[in-house]
Amino acid sequence: MQSIRVLSGIGDKGPACMQLTVGNRIWLLDCGFGPEANAHFDPAWLEEAEAVFITHDHIDHIGGASYAVEAGLPIYATAQTAKALPPAANVHLLPEQGQATINGVTLTTGRNGHAMGGVWFHFDLGEGLFYSGDWSEESDWFSFDVPPPAATAILDCSYHLDDVPQSDRFDALNALLDRIDGQVLLPVPPSGRAGEMALHLVRRYGCESVMLDPECQDTLRAALSSGAVSANAQQIAPLLDRGPMEQARFLICDTPNADGGAAWGYVRAWHESGRLGRDAHVVFTGHMTAHARGICSVPGGYFQRWNVHPPLRDQVRMLERLGAKRFAPAFCTQPEDYLIEGLNAEVFFHDRVRL
Repeated sequence: MQSIRVLSGIGDKGPACMQLTVGNRIWLLDCGFGPEANAHFDPAWLEEAEAVFITHDHIDHIGGASYAVEAGLPIYATAQTAKALPPAANVHLLPEQGQATINGVTLTTGRNGHAMGGVWFHFDLGEGLFYSGDWSEESDWFSFDVPPPAATAILDCSYHLDDVPQSDRFDALNALLDRIDGQVLLPVPPSGRAGEMALHLVRRYGCESVMLDPECQDTLRAALSSGAVSANAQQIAPLLDRGPMEQARFLICDTPNADGGAAWGYVRAWHESGRLGRDAHVVFTGHMTAHARGICSVPGGYFQRWNVHPPLRDQVRMLERLGAKRFAPAFCTQPEDYLIEGLNAEVFFHDRVRL
């Protein structure tokens, strides 16, 4: 029997974990933790699993990998994603664009437009199985590869039925940044939107206005040297060797929810000095955990979305492109809303679906 089942990631934002059954083999697609602190990876999901496949290195897709390492399971991931795995991981490298054959099954991978080294999966099983992981087709920084047809799909629907395009997001962010005075901290995942946000700000405000923390510098330096990002990326090169610039207007720092790293250091220092909300501000642009929501609840905290997941129009186009007959709307809190959207594909949730 060949089947797919969503173990986790339906009805909430992570952790991502899908169970693929191929004959007498069980494979897991992603093994996430979080992003909320109480959203744990369940070790029971690994029972009888023979391998784990990871789409990218964000915590809600890779955060439970240590359990797979402890179990001695082979982990299939790209070279970039593998850098985030524990040193003892039994890694089998996947191409960012290409094919691999695992136990007689052809796996096609393509760049997901969302994260460094991030890929989508297409398994040549039945009439085709497509698992997007997280994906975006709107990035000026990351490339996106069009997948082959698949009758069954698990799609990133993190933005639910929201259909606002990235161009409108840019306009809203620009208006916010132009309105507030003083320094602005933009917490980001270094392997995610750090680069494209730096690119946007450099184009609009100039290199001298932007600073990257060391974590972001190291990650983006590797991205530029690898050639894995668009040609536009070279515009941020002057930022990569710049030392600390406390007076730069825009500070792009790890972590995305300002619950660690340089971002938390700035928030804490600004709060203690009384600057937060006066001449120092924090603008969150992605999924916010309770920690980030707490910062946004006081003066100086803002939220302005930056698309790193597909709006509804891209979700619909993906289903049409795949020729999907059935799909699971993953990573959104109200997947049942897709039952009434009039999509030309059957919706499934936690059911085990034959391929």
